[in-house]
Amino acid sequence: MLSSIAGRLDFLRMMEIGAEQVRQAVDSIYREDSRQILATLIRLLGDFDLAEDALHDAFRAALEQWPKEGLPGNPRAWLISTGRFKALDAMRRRVRFNASQEAITDQLYAETAAALDDAEMEEDQLRLLCRKTSSSASARGHSQ
Repeated sequence: MLSSIAGRLDFLRMMEIGAEQVRQAVDSIYREDSRQILATLIRLLGDFDLAEDALHDAFRAALEQWPKEGLPGNPRAWLISTGRFKALDAMRRRVRFNASQEAITDQLYAETAAALDDAEMEEDQLRLLCRKTSSSASARGHSQ
């Protein structure tokens, strides 16, 4: 019970920190811990570029949320967790985008194939019409 009261007091103290102090804290955490946070994100995500984007997204989120909510008890853990969730969201968006892109590609292919078939049919009809008129003219020429 004592630890939960102490935690609430810490939280209330954190709420008194202004935006500029939060920015300074974020800058300090970035300078001191960003390499360790990045290494952890690379290990968790298995992709350097994705981890690097996640790191920057997590720090951006910290700059947006911490002035309103206060500094978390363990900023490094918060940043790792937030970065991981941001990366998972990005991967989900990419999967949805790729799936919708495939569906659009399939639809365009089908429409193009149908249009090509229609064009080929029109060409075939034109050829047939030309042959018919040509053979009619030949037949008229032979009958005279």
